[in-house]
Amino acid sequence: MEAINKIIAAIDLSEYSRDVLEYAGNLAKCIKSELIVVNVINNRDIDALQRAAMETDAFSVKEWLSRQKEERQALIEKLIEETGCSHLPNKIVFREGVPFRELLKAVDEEGADLLALGAKGRSNVPGELVGSTAEKICRRCPVPILSLRSPGHKKILADR
Repeated sequence: MEAINKIIAAIDLSEYSRDVLEYAGNLAKCIKSELIVVNVINNRDIDALQRAAMETDAFSVKEWLSRQKEERQALIEKLIEETGCSHLPNKIVFREGVPFRELLKAVDEEGADLLALGAKGRSNVPGELVGSTAEKICRRCPVPILSLRSPGHKKILADR
């Protein structure tokens, strides 16, 4: 088994994010790895705003992106603090584009050895075992994947 020196935690700020970050952070602590938090601003949202911006001068997509990054930075920093990961060597990376593609690029560019993500994300379609981004990642990711199930899964298992 190869050493795991860098762990990427894919955080979309959905209900899964806390569990993903907490688990990845605990693992990073145990094996003395760097934790890299990656958040992708979906190209679908950017494209929709660009189309709307053509119709009005009321807002700027560039300003919206800047605000999104600031807001997400604050939310992720808060999550890092709340999950006890602030003492770990960590880095926050923002990307723009198609989430699965950008996560795969981040794995490559950051030299990650493991990718942690939620089995589902923001859409959380009922009845689906795995979300579309997680499925595409599983098919293409060049490094091992840690896929976390639904939030609170530990409590559900403990109740059995």
